[in-house]
Amino acid sequence: MVNLTIDGRAVCVPENTTILEAAKSVGVAIPTLCYWEGLNEIGACRVCVVEVDGLYKLPAACNTPVAEGMVVRTNSKAARQARRTNVELILSEHDSNCATCVRSGNCTLQSLAKDLNIRSIPYEKKLPAKTKTNAFPLVRDNTKCVKCMRCVQVCDKIQNSHVWDVVNTGGRTNIAIRGVYDIEDSRCALCGQCITHCPVGALSERDDVDRVMEAVYDPDRITVVQIAPAIRTAWGEAFGLTPDVATVQRLCACLREAGFDYVFDTNFTADLTIMEEGSEFLDRLAHADTAKLPLFTSCCPGWVRYLKAHHPELIGNLSTAKSPQQMFGAVAKSYYAEILGVEPEKIFCVSIMPCLAKKHECAIPAMNDACGQPDVDASLTTREVERLIASCHIDPASLADSDLDLPLGVGSGAGNIFGATGGVMEAALRTAAAIVTGQNPDPDAFRDVRGMDGWKEASFDLPGRTLRVAVVNGLGNAEKLITAMERGDVQYDFVEVMACPGGCVGGGGQPIHDRTFCAPDRADVLYAQDRNMTLRFSHENPSIKAVYADFFTNPLSEKAHHLLHTDHNAWKMPGED
Repeated sequence: MVNLTIDGRAVCVPENTTILEAAKSVGVAIPTLCYWEGLNEIGACRVCVVEVDGLYKLPAACNTPVAEGMVVRTNSKAARQARRTNVELILSEHDSNCATCVRSGNCTLQSLAKDLNIRSIPYEKKLPAKTKTNAFPLVRDNTKCVKCMRCVQVCDKIQNSHVWDVVNTGGRTNIAIRGVYDIEDSRCALCGQCITHCPVGALSERDDVDRVMEAVYDPDRITVVQIAPAIRTAWGEAFGLTPDVATVQRLCACLREAGFDYVFDTNFTADLTIMEEGSEFLDRLAHADTAKLPLFTSCCPGWVRYLKAHHPELIGNLSTAKSPQQMFGAVAKSYYAEILGVEPEKIFCVSIMPCLAKKHECAIPAMNDACGQPDVDASLTTREVERLIASCHIDPASLADSDLDLPLGVGSGAGNIFGATGGVMEAALRTAAAIVTGQNPDPDAFRDVRGMDGWKEASFDLPGRTLRVAVVNGLGNAEKLITAMERGDVQYDFVEVMACPGGCVGGGGQPIHDRTFCAPDRADVLYAQDRNMTLRFSHENPSIKAVYADFFTNPLSEKAHHLLHTDHNAWKMPGED
């Protein structure tokens, strides 16, 4: 243990503790900008500098270890003046037009400037050349980059994608795309974790709100919108609403107020995914001698992009089932168009997703099976739907809940937990066990696949076979699993992969709370909802039964293959042969 004094307070902490951590332990707050515990502790921004007796220079608190007898002053004149100067210098190279910035009101730099009472910048404003593009789902505005390195660290250490890089040195240091000039030419998985880890507005999703609202205002278009499972855990955060108030029914009321014609639940096609993907899995098991195993889930387009970019030899292991988003679009522009008695081209299909990769997925040319047009016309992130609601001057707290439309608005608890890591696997096993045994298992029998661990394994006994399954979240963990498979260290029948840490609840399109990992609390919301639902099995969803009876006949039928499955080789990643 090390004894020191911080702002006149006696502190005793373990050796190797940083000054920042020691100060926090006694309630002393030291401001930071680039710091992210366990990920980015490099002292790049120099905002956390403090004064230490006996030291000529002001050290960064985030990466300076404590020493016996150390006397630290976090708010001395020298520390405050240096801190203020450092922030002013950062602002001199930062586009400070906050009124039009997507992160205004939720920006760490903006908060720092306010806290330090900075009202003007005494240095010449010198912005880098602007290279912003709105074509790709991931948008980088380098005039706002503060060179904190967080995007580099999360992409390298957590997601193993290595998209971002540090170039040049000294005052010319900059963040660039590794190996290529344009982000769209990179092997980016579009997980969006660089956005949620960026402290400012240098990284954001392409904003499609205006395009969607144009369709809403078009009297010749029928707008249908689907709400993904993870959205109900987080959409109310921007409005100060807790999940028990910010229900999917309350969001439905907001979307009706905004002008959407029909509001549905992606839980419906999550259940449909289980029927198709689960049937595909059982079929591969029955032909294990020739079929490619393990079967990888395909509902996460970020994971699909990663696999195609880094391990194209394993594409044959991906389930051919489309994601719930794409299944919904195909069903909306075929089955539901028939119910409405309209041409499918009149339907404008919107999805609300916690994800950037969904924007790419719905634009894949091959995803047009219902009528030749895109099955899903536009995908909005959770943050975008928050901005849509605000721009329509809708107060969610003042609205009464509104039920979703039928028949595509009915989902089970199994579909609901799709939003959490392990949820797809658990939902699939519930139905697979029922198909094999002829009776429903305890819906919580497969809870071993739950939790935030990056790589989980479990075995479950089915008549005549023991299933070996794995669940991974975060692309770095997916890479570790693949490496272990290639070495022969592990062997599985079925593997669920979600690109984002914690699954969709931790998606790159979710609300941003700087340096806070919200996925565990959001996942708990989904599991609590599942527990309280009377319908907890995908195969018992009455709307699923109806769509097979009236339209698809049975899982893996010819029509189901045409509309609900896809060829992952029908499009290519940059650099893919």
